Amino acid sequence: MEPLSVIIATALTLGLVHTAIGPDHYLPFVVLGRSEGWSLRRTLFVTFLCGAAHVLSSIAVGGLGIGLGWSLSSMEGFEGIRGDVASYTLMGFGALYMIYGLIRARTGHSHAHIHGDGTRHSHPHQHDLGNKRQSSEHTHSSEPHDQDPHVRSHRRTFWALFIVFVLGPCEPLIPLLMVPASNHSVSGVLAVSLVFSAATIGTMLLIVSLGYLGINWIPLGKLEKYAHALSGAAILVSGSVIQLFGL
Repeated sequence: MEPLSVIIATALTLGLVHTAIGPDHYLPFVVLGRSEGWSLRRTLFVTFLCGAAHVLSSIAVGGLGIGLGWSLSSMEGFEGIRGDVASYTLMGFGALYMIYGLIRARTGHSHAHIHGDGTRHSHPHQHDLGNKRQSSEHTHSSEPHDQDPHVRSHRRTFWALFIVFVLGPCEPLIPLLMVPASNHSVSGVLAVSLVFSAATIGTMLLIVSLGYLGINWIPLGKLEKYAHALSGAAILVSGSVIQLFGL
């Protein structure tokens, strides 16, 4: 094998492995897809956008470092700082989402409504236990769709997740880029970037698809009202695992 072929094969392997062993690459999308009521198509679209931001940010850092003549240790140190920031940000997001879910669970339960595109919205309902009357009525906002509280909630969740993945580095990518860069091979740098990106995003989409289909078969029963809180807890744990084991 030619040296570049070896690097490309390594990029493919590392892209698969580093994604598969990092629960932060797929667990947040699986649990948020369930709690937010996203369709599989929407969940995969969000996964793709965040995955692309994840790899492109590291490619940008690698390209900048190569252009400025940074050493490998300097770039790896910078990526390490980004990794710590990303993991703590993910943990913070998980904690806040868990608290939001607990507050939501205490203020009322919810009923799911399925839209034509497969997206599910949960509408909270309050019970008047003092009068022993239960209301099953629900109202839909007359506001424009982009002002609907559910739409705003989905957007906030997406942007929070997107920012986490922009901050999150792909540590294995930097050393791989340095090899063709040291030989002044622009095509080599592009090839390694493309293969690593495809492997990372493709693995994310595959695992999220399987996880989404699997988790939606799990009946939560009385725990359904705690779906948001459970999702936040899962995200918090995944961020903690990343920070603890340096994945």
